[in-house]
Amino acid sequence: MTALIPIIKASGEGDRRSFLGGGLHIWKLMSDDTGGAFFMFEDLLTHGKTTPLHRHPEADETVYVLEGEILINVDGKDHPVGAGGMTFTPKGTPHAFLVCSDHARLLTVQTPGIGQAFYRGASESTTDDTSDMVDIARIQTSAKANPRAIELLGPPPFANRKVG
Repeated sequence: MTALIPIIKASGEGDRRSFLGGGLHIWKLMSDDTGGAFFMFEDLLTHGKTTPLHRHPEADETVYVLEGEILINVDGKDHPVGAGGMTFTPKGTPHAFLVCSDHARLLTVQTPGIGQAFYRGASESTTDDTSDMVDIARIQTSAKANPRAIELLGPPPFANRKVG
């Protein structure tokens, strides 16, 4: 086992990846950095970005809203979460979210760090500050290659919602 070392990153520092489900990930900690305990990334998103209904079979997910507002659907119920709020979704729980504000900035942590391969497989290195690129086929391919990380359950549950 490799000894863990302290890691310090300033605002904006980290591996920047265009997530092909929409959004820019700035990776703060990789699973290898934490001995597999968890990974962490900042997610920069624009209005209307949504995720499909999905679950993480073997990982808990915590999302802290740094800026903006999201609507999270957990087990079929909607919950608005604004800046300073957070969500904790235990493994196996169906969920999805929708960005309701002009933009949102989230901090996502998954534990254990087994889901990292899904996100890395569904993203590309970038130097841009934003990304709205969407490639559903790539998301599906990465999900199928990482069944312990994520299971796509269906379309976003927000089809009839109007966001301001």
